[in-house]
Parts: sequence; C-alpha cells; structure tokens
Amino acid sequence: MEKLATDPAEGLSSAEAQACLEKYGPNLLQEGPPKGPWPILREQFTGALVLLLAAAAVSFLLGEYKDGLAILVIVVLNALFGFIQEYRAEKAMEALKKFSVPRAKVLREGRIQEISAQELVPGDVFFLEAGDVVPADGRLLEAANLRLLEVILTGESVPVDKDPSAIIPARHL
Repeated sequence: MEKLATDPAEGLSSAEAQACLEKYGPNLLQEGPPKGPWPILREQFTGALVLLLAAAAVSFLLGEYKDGLAILVIVVLNALFGFIQEYRAEKAMEALKKFSVPRAKVLREGRIQEISAQELVPGDVFFLEAGDVVPADGRLLEAANLRLLEVILTGESVPVDKDPSAIIPARHL
C-alpha cells in the first residue's frame, strides 16, 4: 500500500486512477491480432496432412490415380472442415469477449464502486465476494474463509485456501 501510495481506507482518487490508467493502460491480457482466414487455412495443411499429400503424390507417380485422387479428396475435405470449425471458433471467441467484460468492486475516494475490470489500476483496492472472478493480480489485505479455484492457472480443480497472514511482505522479497 505504501509503495503504490494507496490509502487502504479511502482507495485511490478518481484523478489518481485516471493517471494510472494512462500510465499503465487497461487491465487486459496482451493478445496477438486475431487470425485471418488465410493463416487458418494454411495451418490446416501442416503436420500429418503434409504426409498424406506426399502419399498422394507418390500414388500419382506410380500411376495409382484413383488412390491419389481419393487421398487428395480426403485431405481437402479434412482441411475444409478444420478451417470452418476453427474460423467459427475464432469468431465466437471474439463475440464472447465483447459480451463478457468482468466487473470489479473497488474502493475509490472512500466509496465502493463497481467498474469494468479493464479500468483496474495498480493501487486499487478491490473486493471479492462468493462467486466473483478475481479481476486482477493483487495482494490480500483481509480474507475470511477465502478459497479460490486456480484451475486456469495450475490445472488444479480443487479450491485452494488463501490467508493474508501467510503472504510474505513485499519488503522481504
């Protein structure tokens, strides 16, 4: 709290939060640009499909035109279905991201406010209740029977107990 110049009873002021937002940017994971249709299609012809294309070429060279054509048809159909599936999945993920912006309860200017999690900045004091998604990295100040599912981070599907007294103070790191 000292290092981030945050008053635990008041939180940040709107001006401080705005300055931090301008300095650090929004609370978002950095992502690469979305894949376009051509890279998705190109990826369909990598790996095992390259071996099948080689098998088709060998079949044609040996005069086995029916076998070569059959292999080519299978490769093209497989690539087409894979492309359609992945392209639809990319579009669905883009649509979901627009609709599922998490919210966070923060302490600003002594009042609890609900804001978009994208507007969280270093120094914000945020609150969690049962069922909430943790909106950002943070340090526990207080907790009562806090258990978190860390399956996205660790793969562990059992909730993990969290205790603020078990946290090593930053000055000792």
